[in-house]
Amino acid sequence: SAGYAHACATTPDGTAYCWGDNTTGELGNGTTARSPIPVAVAGGLHFVSLSAGFAHTCGVTAAGVVYCWGDNTFGQLGVLVSASYSSTPVALAVSLHFGSVSAGYDHTCGVASGVAYCWGSNVLGQLGTGSFITAPTPAAVAGGNNFISVSAGVAHSCGVTLQGAALCWGANDAGQLGTGTLSAASAPAAVAGGLNFGSVSAGNLYSCGVTTGGGAFCWGENVYGELGSSATSTGSATPVAVTGGLNFAKLSAGFYHACGLTTGGAAY
Repeated sequence: SAGYAHACATTPDGTAYCWGDNTTGELGNGTTARSPIPVAVAGGLHFVSLSAGFAHTCGVTAAGVVYCWGDNTFGQLGVLVSASYSSTPVALAVSLHFGSVSAGYDHTCGVASGVAYCWGSNVLGQLGTGSFITAPTPAAVAGGNNFISVSAGVAHSCGVTLQGAALCWGANDAGQLGTGTLSAASAPAAVAGGLNFGSVSAGNLYSCGVTTGGGAFCWGENVYGELGSSATSTGSATPVAVTGGLNFAKLSAGFYHACGLTTGGAAY
């Protein structure tokens, strides 16, 4: 998982390694010294997945426990620590079994038993709780939806329900919520178009998703061509098809660019 200035990965046995910037302990090795080579995350934990955010990292163990490390200025680690960061993994102090976690810019989201939870900064409604109150511990996303996945972007988040509906919440100044308007939403709002999604990825000022049929769609800002729709820089507040007619298995929305993997294993 590649974050803003650091990256992390797991070995086949679930051991976590990180490298890159470490100003706020986002490498999780107990120091704040940057490393150009992989360093082991402290604690001897074994993870099934990792997510590197802007300056923090989170992972899920096989037991469904979420651990986070790095910057905690806005509570994005999901636990109160004595300093503004933690250079070693700290566990969420909640009795929830998480299936996935996604680290964003200054907030984090995860899914536990179909319920989406978010924590951290909420000044733009990116936690989806129906308010703009920051939460240093996990808070349930409003609406009572049954989620299969959730993705934390820079100032917005998106998730996919069991029924395949894409919902987004938070900032919407570039149409990154995909609702057809530029109005922000502090609670989940349906992405326009009635498409059935298998996954959605929230980036900076845009989002991308893959339908259950393998179609790739993006919406929001397109200044740098991040929608993949054409050479034009025109954005869209509703989903537009990524050019090429390729069948994708997954997509990942970065800050100003996106990448995808086709069902045949080719990367674009």
